[in-house]
Amino acid sequence: MGEVSFAQSGTSSEGIGVAMDNPGVRFAGYAAVFDAVDRGGDIVRRGAFAGAAETVPLLWQHGGRTVGSVRVLGEDARGLRVIGSVAEPGLAALVAKGAVTGLSFGYRARGVRRGAVRELTQVDLVEVSLVAQPMQRLARVHAVERHPSTSSG
Repeated sequence: MGEVSFAQSGTSSEGIGVAMDNPGVRFAGYAAVFDAVDRGGDIVRRGAFAGAAETVPLLWQHGGRTVGSVRVLGEDARGLRVIGSVAEPGLAALVAKGAVTGLSFGYRARGVRRGAVRELTQVDLVEVSLVAQPMQRLARVHAVERHPSTSSG
């Protein structure tokens, strides 16, 4: 993973802040990348997340209990940018090591155009998940920062 700022520069929608006191790791990445076909034949278009939920849970593999929090969420020129914190110790360690890098999002389609592929033009965002294998190959964690209390040395 390269050096990437956790700053929310260049976003076109307002970020969402959620306080989190638990130690763990902080990550930045994209839960969706615009105009890229996923493994299921869907394409997310710019503006699809306009009016998205103000808070969404961070899950592991789209299910179960929350494993952390989504601190910043918003569309930018590339896609749905996410900055989050992982509090679940085992998963936080895997994210910190680069063993888990996939991101995804749960949604309800509200606007769809059908053709050779299904274009998602408007969705209700339900959750963001860390995943082992994302449907969209480019939906990845690209920066990780350990919380000061979990850093070694």
